[in-house]
Amino acid sequence: MRIIDKYPFLPMGLTVAAMGLSACAQLGIVRPDSAPAAPLGAATTAPPTSVLTSALPPPAAAKTQEALDTTTAAQRAEAATPASSPAGTKSLGTTIASLGSPTEPGFWLKTPLVTAEAAGRVKNTANGKSSAVTLIPLAGPATGGSQLSLPAMRLIEASLTDLTELEVTSGG
Repeated sequence: MRIIDKYPFLPMGLTVAAMGLSACAQLGIVRPDSAPAAPLGAATTAPPTSVLTSALPPPAAAKTQEALDTTTAAQRAEAATPASSPAGTKSLGTTIASLGSPTEPGFWLKTPLVTAEAAGRVKNTANGKSSAVTLIPLAGPATGGSQLSLPAMRLIEASLTDLTELEVTSGG
């Protein structure tokens, strides 16, 4: 079953959200340094320093997936490698993810499934491919959607324009 069949209201919601973001950009309300502002009511944390999130920001002129994804082959290989011991992992649940900001480098998932930044893994339920990520808290109900980084989307072979169902685990 396709996500759109399960949630028929999503195209309208995404259109409204895109129009709102476009209006903010035209009015100059967005942050110029390309760093996203924290959601209202969310605790701010220091930027992740994991090797999975330590990629360089993309150049300002970057327009393609390849130019925006500044992760190295070694980082992609590390993210693709499953945890050596599943004993230290804990299932956090399933979430529907869209593409997060493509200008934020590294492998991360912003999700309401966590309340503190932690190491984790996401698995694309459609094809079974997984990626290690840094889990970053996102304000909202646990049933709310999540945002996945461009490198992680590419690694798990998720469509950048569709909503992707992910299984999320903490640890490995």
